[in-house]
Amino acid sequence: MKIYTKGGDLGETGLVDGSRVRKDHLRVAAYGDLDELNSVLGITVARSRRRDLRALLIGIQRDLFALGAQLADPKHTIGERKQKAAVTEKHVAHIESEIDRREAALPPLRTFILPGGSPVGALLHLARTVCRRAERTIVTLAVREPVDARVIVYVNRLSDLLFVLARHENRRARKPETAW
Repeated sequence: MKIYTKGGDLGETGLVDGSRVRKDHLRVAAYGDLDELNSVLGITVARSRRRDLRALLIGIQRDLFALGAQLADPKHTIGERKQKAAVTEKHVAHIESEIDRREAALPPLRTFILPGGSPVGALLHLARTVCRRAERTIVTLAVREPVDARVIVYVNRLSDLLFVLARHENRRARKPETAW
């Protein structure tokens, strides 16, 4: 497979169903935001020395590819054809269990905290903000075109997980949280 096809030279790109849209289409922006989030998580994985965190984030990166495939499929059929391209309630439940497990080890928040801390903690805070942007783009798309509700739920829960992971990582690294 060649990396360049010249199909986008006029500012269009192909979707999963074979249709073509402009590269500034909201659907493309939505899965582009997820791609950016995936790249931030890739940097985080590269920086982390914690095997458990790396494994969790790599699993999330796989989920983000599935979410991107779902968003690139306006007919919503890819999940039926390729199981790995479908994010389900099981994926959301996994995210929730990871939040609960890590949050139980953290002191309750009494104030807003500034993003930062250890390098990995700071990257997780960055990932959270990119995730929130992706969520806003997906919600805007959902107002205009059908979007599987599980995509929105997963991304919303993921931003919560990334916040908890940042706090958890900073605690493990003995980096205090800075109150606002």
